[in-house]
Amino acid sequence: MNIVFSIIAPIFNEKDNLPELYRRVNEVMAKTRKPWELVLIDDGSSDGSSDIIRALAKKDKRVRPVIFARNFGHQVAVTAGLDYSRGEAVVIIDSDLQDPPELILDMAKKWQEGYEVVFAVRAEREGESWFKLWTASLFYRMIYRITDVKIPLDTGDFRLMDRKVVDVMNQMRERHRFLRGMSAWVGFKQIGVEYKRAARTAGETKYPFRKMLRLAINAVTGFSYFPLQVATFFGFASAGLAIIAIPVVAILRLAGTHFFEGQTTTLIFVLFLGGVQLISLGILGEYIGRLYDEAKGRPLYIVREAPEDK
Repeated sequence: MNIVFSIIAPIFNEKDNLPELYRRVNEVMAKTRKPWELVLIDDGSSDGSSDIIRALAKKDKRVRPVIFARNFGHQVAVTAGLDYSRGEAVVIIDSDLQDPPELILDMAKKWQEGYEVVFAVRAEREGESWFKLWTASLFYRMIYRITDVKIPLDTGDFRLMDRKVVDVMNQMRERHRFLRGMSAWVGFKQIGVEYKRAARTAGETKYPFRKMLRLAINAVTGFSYFPLQVATFFGFASAGLAIIAIPVVAILRLAGTHFFEGQTTTLIFVLFLGGVQLISLGILGEYIGRLYDEAKGRPLYIVREAPEDK
């Protein structure tokens, strides 16, 4: 039997949400009257989520458990789900139920109309602080402006992708992954579907500020040379400022002014130039570090348990 829909849900300490996630996905997919599967990837949970996943798989053969040996991160967990999915259309959804499974039906309609990527656009966001809303809005607009790929605004990883899109993305094995950027980069026929993002039903967010910052860095360095261009600009600006300052200082000193006497001005210039150099080295180091990670050639993830029919 050919699987039509694969639902991918990465799991990290979501034992309280798993039963409800399964129930709602089951109800929604029953309305499609098409063969489907639910791929649950346990990303090194420590709260017993893996036991619940195994129980669901034992109860329903359409549930496919993929259990990691340790925590590898959300983006890698989604990648494993793509690797183990078998459907003609693949849906990525978070397990915290902020992304409503009911929207899958609208996505499926767009897919049947011929769209190959259907991404969910967050028109409203409930249960989030003003700081989270502000930083999220800033993040999406910054990424949109400075990356080489135009990533749709206010979208997460919640999307439906055709099998041909998934096959292309499965060939992209970079370690510092930004899946929504990769999905935009591959092209194909894409469209957005707006929805109201709900508050978390249980548990706490798995994307604190530190992880969001790392995701933003991966997005920028993975799809843009903008940081290197900024470093180059500051380098030329500092050199130009020095070239202008040398004759100005010489003329003022010859004129007898005492404005530039002492070490204060020198110290300010040294600190400024040193700061520019350190920032530039940090940006360069970020790109070199990514090359080093790629050169090591380690697997993206290690699986403890998984279906044999990958």
